[in-house]
Amino acid sequence: MYEAVVFDNDGVLMELTEMALHRRAARDAFDAVGVADPADEHVEAMSIGVTVPKLHAVCEHYDLDPDRFWHERDSHMSRRQQDAIRRGEKGVYDDVGTINALDRPMGIVSSNQQATVDFGLDAFDLARHFETVYGREPTVESLRRKKPAPYYLEAALSDLGTTDALYVGDSETDVEAAHAAGIDAAFVRRPHRAGENLSVTPEYEIDGLAAVSRILEGELPASD
Repeated sequence: MYEAVVFDNDGVLMELTEMALHRRAARDAFDAVGVADPADEHVEAMSIGVTVPKLHAVCEHYDLDPDRFWHERDSHMSRRQQDAIRRGEKGVYDDVGTINALDRPMGIVSSNQQATVDFGLDAFDLARHFETVYGREPTVESLRRKKPAPYYLEAALSDLGTTDALYVGDSETDVEAAHAAGIDAAFVRRPHRAGENLSVTPEYEIDGLAAVSRILEGELPASD
């Protein structure tokens, strides 16, 4: 069952970042480009789930260069998350140790910043488990390439030398990216996804990382 396993990071291996931190980082970015009092709705729009059209609309409103603003936004977001990890406010899930027993090549594909993902993996001594790790570069182009687009997932599969892989994620976009890349998805229903209804169907729905080994051993059948 599957030659490799690729994981999302936030919400799967590492805990989610508090929304208040996302908003503070967005305000930091506005301040860095000279916007001292951005509208709350624009701060919210630049906090999480940002798309290229949203970015361009906000930057046009304040006459900002999108490339410069987005670099500031991602840089501040990464620094604040790294500080949260240092302070113990952003950790790993209790079941992350179960990946030690997986006997497949492993990778990570995240929509978080590459710098944030790398810092967290080093801080929690997890980097040694993964042969390839993809986060986003601090560029506008990375927004076009992030999930549900399969760009980074396909790059990870190429590094792992296989298209027979399982992608383990905690969001609808993770499932969509896996299917766009032609591979199966396991949806981890963490507490923050307890009541979420998906419009796409993952091959597996699991309640934690311990179930991944059962999938690889063929003990947990895929859904019809």
